Amino acid sequence: MSQSDNSFEPNVIDDEMLQKAVEEQWPEDIRKLAKAEGINFKDVMELQLSFRNILQIDNLWQFEYLTKLQLDNNIIEKIEALESLVHLVWLDLSFNNIEVIEGLDTLVKLQDLSLYNNRISKIEHMDTLQELQIFSIGKNNLTALENVVYLRRFKNLHTLNLTGNPLCDEEQYMLFVVAHLPDLVYLDFKLVSDTTREVAISNYHYLTDLLEHEEAQALAQLEEKQAQQKELEYHKTAFVEYLNGSFLFDSLYAEDTEAAKLAYLPGVDDLLQAYRKDFVSVCENLFNYCLKEHEKREAEVSDFYEGLHEVLTANQEEGRRIILDFENQNKTRLDEIHHASSHDTAESMRAEYNEDILQLSETLMTLEMQMVDQLEELIKEFERNIAVIASTFTENVKGMMTQCRDLENRHHEKLLEISISALEKSLKDELNEELPDDVREFLGDKNTIVNMVNKSHKIHLLKISMRECDILLNMYRWEASVKEKVRNLHAHMKGWVTDGLPHVAGAPLGKLLPRLCWRPLCCSQDPNKPAGSLLGFNLFRLFKMRLIETATVSKRFFSTSMISRSSWITHRFQSSQSRSAMGQAAALSGCTLQQNTQQECCPSAPVLSGTFQAKGILLPSCHGQQIKDTYCFCKSTRSFVSSITLAGSPSRVQTWSQGVMAQL
Repeated sequence: MSQSDNSFEPNVIDDEMLQKAVEEQWPEDIRKLAKAEGINFKDVMELQLSFRNILQIDNLWQFEYLTKLQLDNNIIEKIEALESLVHLVWLDLSFNNIEVIEGLDTLVKLQDLSLYNNRISKIEHMDTLQELQIFSIGKNNLTALENVVYLRRFKNLHTLNLTGNPLCDEEQYMLFVVAHLPDLVYLDFKLVSDTTREVAISNYHYLTDLLEHEEAQALAQLEEKQAQQKELEYHKTAFVEYLNGSFLFDSLYAEDTEAAKLAYLPGVDDLLQAYRKDFVSVCENLFNYCLKEHEKREAEVSDFYEGLHEVLTANQEEGRRIILDFENQNKTRLDEIHHASSHDTAESMRAEYNEDILQLSETLMTLEMQMVDQLEELIKEFERNIAVIASTFTENVKGMMTQCRDLENRHHEKLLEISISALEKSLKDELNEELPDDVREFLGDKNTIVNMVNKSHKIHLLKISMRECDILLNMYRWEASVKEKVRNLHAHMKGWVTDGLPHVAGAPLGKLLPRLCWRPLCCSQDPNKPAGSLLGFNLFRLFKMRLIETATVSKRFFSTSMISRSSWITHRFQSSQSRSAMGQAAALSGCTLQQNTQQECCPSAPVLSGTFQAKGILLPSCHGQQIKDTYCFCKSTRSFVSSITLAGSPSRVQTWSQGVMAQL
């Protein structure tokens, strides 16, 4: 369709075209579900837009996780609008009207690129494609063999197609390419033989040796530059960039034209060298001090988070131990309740069990409060240490910068003396040194020379003060940033001990998962009773309901000690016998099964009610996707397992599952 095909009107890439292209890639059954629920372009991994008469690449920013893109057999004239497709691995732009290679800078993961059958005359602008393995640029307008030399930077390139270009007509074409690309395995759809490789290297070693030497030099320079940049970045984090050496001193005189004229006066050069030596010495002291203080700040922050981790870990381990002991002690109690001789006996035993659960809840809450007290003390101590570090740093930096100002003041006084002495000698015609005419001009007036010296002095003091302000401002920003993080942590910590839903890092689970709608199905009718999640789960386990798992999210996690005590389990019942068995279990514990009539969530999911203590039972719902015949239980356990059945495409189920875990 490329080149000269004008039989169709040019098309643009709009939402309608994209929607249709995505739907065409799916089987019929999944396509119907996708149409009903809507397609999220972020979930699409591959996209085929071939043979659509596309003139301009556009509107692909929505495909954030796209790995494969086909734009072949169109009339595209320019490579553009691909910068957001950073996960792209495979790109086909063959059979178009492209003249220049461009717009590929952000595609750093690209491994397979086809530009076959276009109008390209030079291989360029591909430096960032270091993962490139397969490159097809046959049937273009490449005339010079030097284009092959550009491809030496791609160390992973093993397959190359150049066939159909004018350069292929060169007599030594194959040997030249193989010699300059020694790691090439396939050239123009043919395997490169060992014999061909040996002959190529032998014929062109004088060129390749020179190239290798130049490349080694360039690589060494690049590594040195990167090391310098890395060092500079580290110095910036310590607030001491360009303080190691004469950078600051040289900056004082960089734009000082008056000082440049005064430097011609006799005695000024020696004075300036002495000033420079003392000034640089102070800067070096300041540089070394700030580096040590940076290490101290980093160590203080690291110690704080280690202490925080130790407190949380100890609390979680203790919580696990308490829950495990409780479960071990009550393994047979449900069987005893089930086989009780009478209803009254079963009710009495169940009440006793609920009291034990209440005691467990109180024990865990006490443990939680102890953890909060420990963390508050840890945070207060950390804030005190940070304040001391910041104030000490500020005072010492001010002291060292004062030394710089004192050196400048003494230099100013001596420079003024030398200038006035030179003026007096000039008036008496006793100045024997050869001076430029513009210097001799200002030696004729005392006010002029005094103003020049004072102006230079003010410029120097201003630059010293500006550098001091930069250091102190960076320190203030660092302290404010650390305190802000601690305040946020403190606020989250206060939210850990709440009555109701579990929290992750202090924030309610529902807030952390905005794509989910967490709705309580049933709660305790007695506000003084704890959630009976352990009882509910054991009842469920007692009747061994079979599971159907089409999407399973499982992860061992303890973001906070509250999370270690409540993790979500979702089960789908398969048969009416299971429903009946669950009804018996509910009746045994004083519960009833009711049909859920709230259509926004799960029309067919029954609801537990009555005296069953299930304060933590929740039902997840995700953007209108129905969760059918699903029971949800909250279990006090040590692991997180969620088995759900979603009426949606497999990719959406997988994305939902990954999203939950990522946010947890």
